Amino acid sequence: MNQDAYQQSLDYLYGLEKFGMIFGLTQVERILNAIGNPHKDIQAIHIGGTNGKGSTAAMMSSILQKEGYRVGLYTSPHLIRFTERIKVNGKEIEEEEVAELAGWLRKEIEAAGITPPFTFFDFTTAMALHYFKQKWVDVAILEVGLGGRLDSTNVVDPLLSIITNIAKDHEEYLGKSILKIAREKAGIIKRGRPLITAAEQPQVLRLFSEFCEAKSSPYYRVGREFRYVRTEDDDFDYEGLNRKLWGVHLNLRGFHQVVNATTVLGATEVLEDLGYRVSTDAMIDGLREVDWPGRLEMVSSSPRVILDGAHNPAGALVLKESLEKEFQYQHLILLIGIMKDKDIKSMLHLLAPLADHIILTKPHTDRATPPSLLKKALGKNGKKAEIAEDLKEAIERGLSLTQEEDLLCITGSLYTVGEARAYLQSKRGS
Repeated sequence: MNQDAYQQSLDYLYGLEKFGMIFGLTQVERILNAIGNPHKDIQAIHIGGTNGKGSTAAMMSSILQKEGYRVGLYTSPHLIRFTERIKVNGKEIEEEEVAELAGWLRKEIEAAGITPPFTFFDFTTAMALHYFKQKWVDVAILEVGLGGRLDSTNVVDPLLSIITNIAKDHEEYLGKSILKIAREKAGIIKRGRPLITAAEQPQVLRLFSEFCEAKSSPYYRVGREFRYVRTEDDDFDYEGLNRKLWGVHLNLRGFHQVVNATTVLGATEVLEDLGYRVSTDAMIDGLREVDWPGRLEMVSSSPRVILDGAHNPAGALVLKESLEKEFQYQHLILLIGIMKDKDIKSMLHLLAPLADHIILTKPHTDRATPPSLLKKALGKNGKKAEIAEDLKEAIERGLSLTQEEDLLCITGSLYTVGEARAYLQSKRGS
């Protein structure tokens, strides 16, 4: 493997980030057309929503693999390695394959006279779709990057669409109101293709209903067609269109993941109606064995350390409720780094009161909020906070403060969580 070739490919890809976010499908469609429109040869499941997209995609992938299907999975962002974004049957694309694919795609684009600006996400989406065609996947599961209507992944005409939930996030791009955000997310609903959603707001559900009616798309909801009851042992019972499952165990923490799992079980039932057999055993085993790092993930038991990628107020609320109901500890040490474009005050308002001590830091990205501004946003809670500019130093400080009965929670962004996870892994390996 030529490591230089892989690094050069990454340098090119990340270099495209200088163009920022360019919404619209024109460039990605031009790129895909130049390479034979691979997305038209792929059966896809398209997953949007504000939070839980990646977890939902991972659960769906795990179940379908258990049934014996060859499954492509495209998610973002990655936690540690670029290769995490593109998987077939749980196996990451090889670095050598990234280098070869990126080099080939650049040549094809240039030959077709396509020049920047196009985005990092346009390019990587085209890479993923071509890769899945190359690998002859039975189903490709695609996670929306941002929004839905104008997201690069929205080139597909999927078997079905999933919208996990709707909350405020990326308001500068998607709109200031829940309905405006929901309208952007609803852009992934395609004519005649079923929609499954776990959204709860009445006005959002009405909007989705109108979209589905206009497009003659079957419409399914968690809480109506698909229902769950959480049991005392943290498992849950499921009742759907044709299945009843008792004592389903989910290998992911948090009540919100039960909602995501119910969404997935419902989607697999709808998928069956489309001719894709999924057994009860595959459903149960897939959820029992699913792995999705960085979401209420316990990465150390002594001292106890959890990672959670909560990056908006809705995610922070879920984390708050999980910390209150699902974890026992003497003291909570909160280590947090947040991106500049987030509702920082709302996130801190939810999480800071739970903490006995707060460490403010930032991951290595220009998008990160300076810790001094985080401290300012804390208000009266700032008196229990300290600043550690370097994330590694912040982690070491957090570990030194965390006694046997305490809990260290690292959160605020998937960038923060990804860097922290990589560092903690390197410590274990050393």
